[in-house]
Amino acid sequence: MRIVFMGTPEFAVNILQSLIDSEHDVIGVVTQPDRLVGRKRILTAPPIKTLASKYSIPVFQPEKIKLNYQQVINWNPDIIITCAYGQIIPKVLLDYPKYKAINVHASLLPKYRGGAPIHQAIIDGCRETGITIMYMDVKMDEGDIIAQKTVNIEETDDVGRLHEKLSIAGANLLMATLPSIVNHTNKSIKQDHREATYAYNIKPEDEKIIWDMLGVQIYNQIRGLNPWPGAYSILDGRRVKIYRSKIIKMPSSGIPGEIIELQKDGIIVKTGDHNCVKLMEVQLEGKKIQTIKEILNGKHPFIIGKKFST
Repeated sequence: MRIVFMGTPEFAVNILQSLIDSEHDVIGVVTQPDRLVGRKRILTAPPIKTLASKYSIPVFQPEKIKLNYQQVINWNPDIIITCAYGQIIPKVLLDYPKYKAINVHASLLPKYRGGAPIHQAIIDGCRETGITIMYMDVKMDEGDIIAQKTVNIEETDDVGRLHEKLSIAGANLLMATLPSIVNHTNKSIKQDHREATYAYNIKPEDEKIIWDMLGVQIYNQIRGLNPWPGAYSILDGRRVKIYRSKIIKMPSSGIPGEIIELQKDGIIVKTGDHNCVKLMEVQLEGKKIQTIKEILNGKHPFIIGKKFST
């Protein structure tokens, strides 16, 4: 098949690579425009553009695909395959190819429709998630399901680890599914929209830790935002980003957010129930990410009895 691939972030790289390595022909790639990144505002290409350029695959980067899509039609694809592209694709493109347009989505639809399904599954404490390959619809993640694969979420998984597991699973499932699309032998099924849940893009307010919550909820929030964008709390008016922690069961008369104990490898903080959270890797304002062991060897703001704001 002549394939146009549409995707943007690192998650989509394994999927595009699997198509490049296959017997099919990736004739063009559509991705988001280059963006200014970091404190130094360096113009940076999306990971998908970097991969496509390595193989000299033509790249198209419209600011708004719904207004500027003629290039895709000019390529005359047999199928459009998308993964985490980041824009709503117009119906004229979905209907154009011989084999239509399919999407690789990082959840077991209809659960976790939207842009942050990996983050949300961990934040919600799910034990499993997965990959769905679906025919695309003009509505967000509502198309008919072609294939699914379940992926377990380990208690120690964070977004980074689960991201990689799902990306590999997505590439493998896509390769296993494409023959049925070419041969018209797949038996797609409609989603039960009554079962739908949503995982919208992470907002700044989702990153702040509310210490009145249960310990396990705080632990899941921290790992569900690690390594990006990172959970945070405020101590002495300064932001502390928290990347790695663990649940600690220990009796305490403290109040939620209070520093109960300093250990050589962690800071024990009271939560809203009988549990505490042990902070093990953080980033102080203006500093790099460090382990607590590294921080406690120097000057630091962590003092027993101090309280993180809620």
